[in-house]
Amino acid sequence: MKRLLIAAGLSLGLLASAQAAIDTFEFASEAERQRYRDLVEELRCPKCQNQNIADSDAPIAMDLRGEIYRMLEEGKSNDEIIDFLVSRYGDFVLYKPPVTGRTLLLWYGPAGLLLIGFGVLGTIVLRRRSQQKTRPAAGLSADEQQRLAALLEQTSQDKKHR
Repeated sequence: MKRLLIAAGLSLGLLASAQAAIDTFEFASEAERQRYRDLVEELRCPKCQNQNIADSDAPIAMDLRGEIYRMLEEGKSNDEIIDFLVSRYGDFVLYKPPVTGRTLLLWYGPAGLLLIGFGVLGTIVLRRRSQQKTRPAAGLSADEQQRLAALLEQTSQDKKHR
């Protein structure tokens, strides 16, 4: 019974600490709350790299959530908020960075590597086909067949004599 009470107390303690990590911002309307959710889920945490600001527990993500809330309260548009964060942290904070001269490799690099791979594979296949066409047949000539038969006959006679 004592163990059960201890386990229940620890579980409640863990739940309370998990609840403390959630941001509690007051919004004027549900539409503004949705704008906030959309923004924090759309933007990447500069420290975590593979998490959005909403899911990250990093201190910078908490600060950015507060900054986004402040700008929403000031009446700034989504584009203004995103432009502010991009000017501060670069295109990295966007999960879908714009196609620019600096991001061409990011956008088209995988497709280019795939095309190069198919080109190399095609070249290898074509070379092997052309080599097979120019190679003589694997069969033996009549002279070689007679010589092979004689060698086989000789080995079989040697085995019989032993």
